[in-house]
Amino acid sequence: MPAAMRGGSSARPTGRGAANAAARGRTAAPAGGPSAATILLAALGVLLAALVLILATGGRGARMVEAFGAGVSARLADAGFRLAAVRVKGASPLATGDILKAAGLYKDQPLAGMDLDAIRRRIESVGWVHDVRVVRLLPDTLMIQVVERRQLAVWQAGGRRQVIDVRGAPIPEADPARFPGLPLVVGAGANAVAADLLLELSRRPEVMSQVDALVRVDQRRWDLRLKSGGVIQLPAEGQAAALRRLDELDRASGMMRIGFERLDLRDPTVVAVRPRPGGAATPQPAGAETGEVTTRG
Repeated sequence: MPAAMRGGSSARPTGRGAANAAARGRTAAPAGGPSAATILLAALGVLLAALVLILATGGRGARMVEAFGAGVSARLADAGFRLAAVRVKGASPLATGDILKAAGLYKDQPLAGMDLDAIRRRIESVGWVHDVRVVRLLPDTLMIQVVERRQLAVWQAGGRRQVIDVRGAPIPEADPARFPGLPLVVGAGANAVAADLLLELSRRPEVMSQVDALVRVDQRRWDLRLKSGGVIQLPAEGQAAALRRLDELDRASGMMRIGFERLDLRDPTVVAVRPRPGGAATPQPAGAETGEVTTRG
């Protein structure tokens, strides 16, 4: 399964004010005006005064502080504290576009006035995202640190295919056609219980390499449909033990290499094998009429 590409990417928001920002520069104050450092110190003083005002006057003070805050944000923006770049870390290239779209940012947006909690909530609504942290990097950059949901498999049910994560939850933005390397799990409820079986199969790469699909049967057990057309029937319980028996049979007889039509491992004491039609002749026990070879464990 392909792991999400890690690392960082940068994007420059587009929108209103681009020409003004280019003329002004990132941190330069307007001609004849106070420096960015002076305005920042003044803003800190206003915030301290605002706290005192809230404590003294309650709700009326809070409304006054909101107005002060808007003014401070505008002055800081005039001093160069405007959004010029967005850095996204921890997200794959496929996810980055959806994350930036959900963030709703635009170039020259006043950095001090951003509601970081609101931005974080919007990004968390993106299906790719498991967790996110949003940080201002003064004077002009916003950092979005993402933990992406790991893609587990493609789930097919009801004529529809969806990429699912390790918990079995669909990732709506993920196009299954972009993930040809993910295993295919089929059937109602298969998404919720696929992780355990895929973990067992990951320990047996020689078997997993021959599996075309994992099919949920009656929402109780699994069939492994092989690329050769054969089927391995697993029990409802003890599938790890059944796969260990498959390993032992394969080492003893080369069964996976020779091929078969069906291998029934549902009974822990019996292995039933139906050879492929036209395949190599397999010794049959006396009285066998079904074409299956049965061995007892």
